[in-house]
Amino acid sequence: MTLAQYLNSQFSIMQYADFCVRILVAAVAGGIIGLERSHRFKEAGVRTHIIVCVTTAVIMILSKYGFVDMVAPDGTFFSGSRGVDSARIAAQAVSGISFLCAGVIFKNGSNVRGLTTAAGLWLTAGLGLTFGAGMYVVGAFALLLLCVLQFVIHHVFPSVDAYSGNSLRFKVKDEGSFYNDLTEQLKEWKARIVENNVTFNSDGTTDYSLIVRRRDDISHEELKAFTKDRTDIISFSNSSLYNHFR
Repeated sequence: MTLAQYLNSQFSIMQYADFCVRILVAAVAGGIIGLERSHRFKEAGVRTHIIVCVTTAVIMILSKYGFVDMVAPDGTFFSGSRGVDSARIAAQAVSGISFLCAGVIFKNGSNVRGLTTAAGLWLTAGLGLTFGAGMYVVGAFALLLLCVLQFVIHHVFPSVDAYSGNSLRFKVKDEGSFYNDLTEQLKEWKARIVENNVTFNSDGTTDYSLIVRRRDDISHEELKAFTKDRTDIISFSNSSLYNHFR
């Protein structure tokens, strides 16, 4: 039996097309939700939501249709398969991989890393189950779709996923209007403060430590332009939190 004959013996071309449409609709739905979350500068953005939604769609299709090869076309069970529960181990695999995914998510203060990586691990588990069940077309389509979407979002439209952030530190010798001026500047930069720590020192200076989020990193040139004519700033530093990788 050729591969084409094997595939056609389980599902028709229209059924395979229907499976692919379901996965595609799930990707669109996840992208819409992720886009709204990105606009609110949340940690889980477009890519994470797409991966999770596509993975659950793949696993749902697998759960409903992934075990048809256990029964012959005439309705008889293959030798040794009668009475077995095909979905039992697959269900445990889904639960088990969730613990592994949780292990790659790290939170430091307001910063969360590893969400997209964890979602990718979950997708890998789902694809493994799908290919193991013999649903090659469904698994291949989901893999191709996610690879294309990851490339497009990461390289062509990187600003659609809100994953840039900066850690800004200032030492100011006279507080004055510095903080108000800084917040106004951040508004012009379309940046949002997600964490703010202020320390008043005994020598009269004030230390500001801020975590800000924006579509792209705040550049050193932008920060230098803000501090250029200010005499109240003793020192400042700027470091990227994500470097465009999550």
